[in-house]
Amino acid sequence: MTLGSAEEGWGPDFDAPLEVMWEGRFVRALRRGKWEFAGRTRGIRAVVILAEHDGCYILVEQHRVAVGGPCLELPAGLIGDVHEGATAESTAVHELEEETGFTAERIETLGDFHASPGMLSESFTLVRAHGVRRIGEGGGVDGERITTHLVPKAEVAAFVAGRRDAGVAVDVKLLVLLAPSWL
Repeated sequence: MTLGSAEEGWGPDFDAPLEVMWEGRFVRALRRGKWEFAGRTRGIRAVVILAEHDGCYILVEQHRVAVGGPCLELPAGLIGDVHEGATAESTAVHELEEETGFTAERIETLGDFHASPGMLSESFTLVRAHGVRRIGEGGGVDGERITTHLVPKAEVAAFVAGRRDAGVAVDVKLLVLLAPSWL
């Protein structure tokens, strides 16, 4: 049983015209009826990479202005932000190499997701990297100073808790790794 289906009509706000309230270089504020939300400019989407190497998950930690400090995350990047015509798969390999110093032989798409659909229109494609091997140092570009963490699967929950206790923000997408230990 589905409540509030499109066939029943969701009210005038859902059919109201989309209004751009403000637009910057990367983000724009939007309104549809009474609802306000934010999204990326130019239709840019993200790819988030689930990668393992020698029984460890590859995580990254980097400063995020929006949270006011470091944030623990899965490696990720923006599709088509730098390379026009890029795909989720090509961006995943590029970002994995750039951020972590690892590469992948093959990328498997797991699906498209929304992290905060009540406030953001942004979606991301979650992918799994296969054939992961180290090829360099990583760390990002242009002063990103990304730290790569190789975390044994059995220690993920404790590692995340430790980073949280140290004042590091935790990206919601890490729930994909934490859910088994919480359920």
